[in-house]
Amino acid sequence: MPITQTRDLKTKLFRGLADASRLAILNVLRARALTVNEIVERTGLSQSNVSNHLACLRCCDLVIREQQGRYVYYQLSNDRIAQLLDLADELLAEVAQGVSQCQNYS
Repeated sequence: MPITQTRDLKTKLFRGLADASRLAILNVLRARALTVNEIVERTGLSQSNVSNHLACLRCCDLVIREQQGRYVYYQLSNDRIAQLLDLADELLAEVAQGVSQCQNYS
């Protein structure tokens, strides 16, 4: 894949992760698969907001869903998504003050 295409895809990935609602959903799915109602309870987001963002995350192959009886469970599509979020937590532990004080990103 050409470098510019890789860069553009990586930019799109991080732009998707930058949304607070999608990030909240991904964070709660780190532990285990959850239903929409469970995601709503754990994130405090509205059901319609969660459903819309899950559709986006599914479209980008970051989340998958599995029907179990009458329930649909959502989970991360790849363990490396949780690892990426873990690495972000570790990095923030070291640079949180600078990120907090940065006036270039709101």
